[in-house]
Amino acid sequence: MTHVGTQMLETDRLILRRYVSEDAPAKFRNWTSDPEVTKYLMWKTHPTPEYTQKITDEWITHYSDNKRYHWAITLKENGDEPIGDIAVVRMDEEVSSVHIGYCLGRKWWHKGIMSEVLKAVMDFMFDVVGVNRVESRHDPRNPNSGKVMQKCGMKYEGTLRQSDWNNQGICDACYYALLKSER
Repeated sequence: MTHVGTQMLETDRLILRRYVSEDAPAKFRNWTSDPEVTKYLMWKTHPTPEYTQKITDEWITHYSDNKRYHWAITLKENGDEPIGDIAVVRMDEEVSSVHIGYCLGRKWWHKGIMSEVLKAVMDFMFDVVGVNRVESRHDPRNPNSGKVMQKCGMKYEGTLRQSDWNNQGICDACYYALLKSER
């Protein structure tokens, strides 16, 4: 793997970019304060704008590590306001694999945005970073997340029973992955 850090990515409708401190109010408004968005995530709904600001400022410090990949999702038509988040949440250098996590503000659900975002990040990880495997997982009670993975060509690999946890408690985890050779 050749690590280059978080680079700006562009699709037809979107720009994926590094976070800046000024993004915190939009993050809080668009997704971190929404319990419907965080329902199946592993981090709690943010209680205050100040908390979101603190987390955002911490994330920004991580960009000095070129092994960190974390993007703010912005719609070109919306200007520069972030509407969601996607990141490499786990990496295994020995097998050249990354695990992707993502979330999107509820207002933008069911518009094909997250599939477009995930595809761009997968292409970047395969083509630029040189990973061999991109994987992700979802709680089976959140099937729309699995549909995003399927749209991006990921193959269902199985469900691990009571192997994970999120804001709903202990849960099953449905795993999907795509190998570079399967593209």
